Amino acid sequence: MITAVGALEAPFTGWENLNPHRVARLARLGIRRVEDLLFHLPLRYEDWSTILPLEHARPGQSALVAGVVELVEVVGGRRRQLLCRISDGTGRLTLQFFHFYSNQRKRLQAGVRLLCYGEVRSGPAGLQMVHPQWRVLATDRSGSSEKGFKPVYPSTEGLDQAFLRRLIHRALGEAMAGRMGDELLPRRLREELGLPKLVDALRLLHAPTSAEAASELMARRHPAVRRIILEELLAHRLSLLRLRGRRQLAKPAPTLQGTGALLEAWFARLPFRLTLAQRRVMREVAKDMGQARPMLRLVQGDVGCGKTVIAALAALTTVEAGWQVAFMAPTELLAEQHYRTFQRWLAPLGVETAWLTGRLTPSGRRDHIKRLASGEIRVVMGTHALFQEQVVFNRLGLAIVDEQHRFGVHQRLALKNKSGMEEVQPHQLIMTATPIPRTLAMTAFADLDVSVIDELPPGRKPITTVAISDARRGQVIERIRHACAEGRQAYWVCTRVEESEACQTEAAEATAQRLRESLPELRVGLVHGRMKGVEKETVMAAFEAGELQLLVATTVIEVGVDVPNASLMVIENAERFGLAQLHQLRGRIGRGAAASSCVLMYHGPLSQAAQARLAILRYTQDGFRIAQRDLELRGPGELLGTRQTGELHYRVADLRRDTDLLPQVRRWAAILLRGCPDRVDALITRWIGEAERYARV
Repeated sequence: MITAVGALEAPFTGWENLNPHRVARLARLGIRRVEDLLFHLPLRYEDWSTILPLEHARPGQSALVAGVVELVEVVGGRRRQLLCRISDGTGRLTLQFFHFYSNQRKRLQAGVRLLCYGEVRSGPAGLQMVHPQWRVLATDRSGSSEKGFKPVYPSTEGLDQAFLRRLIHRALGEAMAGRMGDELLPRRLREELGLPKLVDALRLLHAPTSAEAASELMARRHPAVRRIILEELLAHRLSLLRLRGRRQLAKPAPTLQGTGALLEAWFARLPFRLTLAQRRVMREVAKDMGQARPMLRLVQGDVGCGKTVIAALAALTTVEAGWQVAFMAPTELLAEQHYRTFQRWLAPLGVETAWLTGRLTPSGRRDHIKRLASGEIRVVMGTHALFQEQVVFNRLGLAIVDEQHRFGVHQRLALKNKSGMEEVQPHQLIMTATPIPRTLAMTAFADLDVSVIDELPPGRKPITTVAISDARRGQVIERIRHACAEGRQAYWVCTRVEESEACQTEAAEATAQRLRESLPELRVGLVHGRMKGVEKETVMAAFEAGELQLLVATTVIEVGVDVPNASLMVIENAERFGLAQLHQLRGRIGRGAAASSCVLMYHGPLSQAAQARLAILRYTQDGFRIAQRDLELRGPGELLGTRQTGELHYRVADLRRDTDLLPQVRRWAAILLRGCPDRVDALITRWIGEAERYARV
């Protein structure tokens, strides 16, 4: 039974006898229900509408040809091959088969007329096709009876195109008979955008009627495919909105309101004034935390905009109300950086702060866990160590997640069950230093309220950015010598050249050694991901204290590192990284009074895409403009860091291409949630199915 793949109902006969191996292979393609076949859309189309004369065939084109068999022979020794030469009177073509059967050899006889489809290639004896699709034509020489465009579907080993076409054709028949493929979009929405009914759209998608329609479908411009895209975007948004509703209704959150005494004392000690943007976001966060409904807010902004200050304000409000704060960071380096910042800010106010990472001694770890459970520790920083079962809070009122896109869904939501009180869940404040274009943020984070800090603190000087070939490495080294001689500090970032972290570490160590030899008068430090935590902290502390003048580092310094005296950064092999990460790295400088410079050192020749990335970094420091360009160049999965987590996975939609549909998606999602709960369930099941379970953690 096909139901073995999971909750699959077979509404038509014949599926009961489907080979179990094929059932498993269909599941690999995401086909777990009969209706899934309807939305398994073609990658491309084969044009079987016109037979191409052989004299017009050119290498590299896929074509339908017909001809009479002139010669058939089996050649070769250990690896035999079947060669069949055909002619149509205008030219000749050889069909080449490396895998063939005796029956196939018998059917290919001289004088037989064949119809063949495949890619034309250059061969030793002229034009050829390797393993084309073929069949024997009737003797009336009437040409192809298979007019039209054949779909080519995404497949996997063991599922050929003929089998998929048969299955999908049968499913389409059931949909056209009204037995599946229910229409879930309101008629008013379809009329508003000029979109066809679902059945009409699917029929055209699987069997286009003209070359023009096939071309528009492949470019995703045709109303039929736009209708499918809209439905998928709507399903994803509805899933996130429903997730948000469930999380907020599951348990109330504590009402976090204090006297304001701690905040006033902290403000009095701050050596700077908050920007207007920080004050606006602070009010939004305070309003959320003052309600019994759990806050689910994302605070995003450019590097150096002051998100940590917002986190501190939220933490002090929580502590003053008698609750604890968990601050979760993706790396030990960043967690330790936050710990030191909070310790500096909160310790003078009498607020107990600690950090919890995987490298604490057993006794130190037991002590921290004990004091967390008793409520003595009010604010704790940590990495994934905060998720462990033995970590229990006394009264967790606020969970802060930094660089949220580096955590999976399970990890980000696990803290909601650690409040220490069965009847409540903590508020959640999520932060990212990756500026995300507004349309993408509203789509990817529909389950969150989004606050934007769109203003940098006053006095921040622009960073001069240049792109230089690594052939001028000697000039770059002299620039570092000059900057350090003036009392400033510098970074030399070794970006990933090999996929192996070990190879990256080796490259960083070699670079540090070469720089020590070239700059013997400078104190050069090295930090990379394979160092022990205490070693990294020692090096970073020495750099922050000015004991090291040049720090050679991998991308572990991408976030959280704040050394105002560092005013020069060299990024090696800059062409290998995306805009967002280069912008994050550059954000480590420009934090002090001195003018800062970033050198993007590349290894030529540069591709057009690499040239475009480096060019925009030279011309702007606006993180939102850079993020928009990164979205255009690389896509949302790269920008949000969700490539490995499985989030934001669309089958048909593309947020770069389909942004014009997002306003309608947001408006109609709200309408459907209010008035059509049955359609909401059906849309989510159709497009997300089992994946929605993972969002309920």
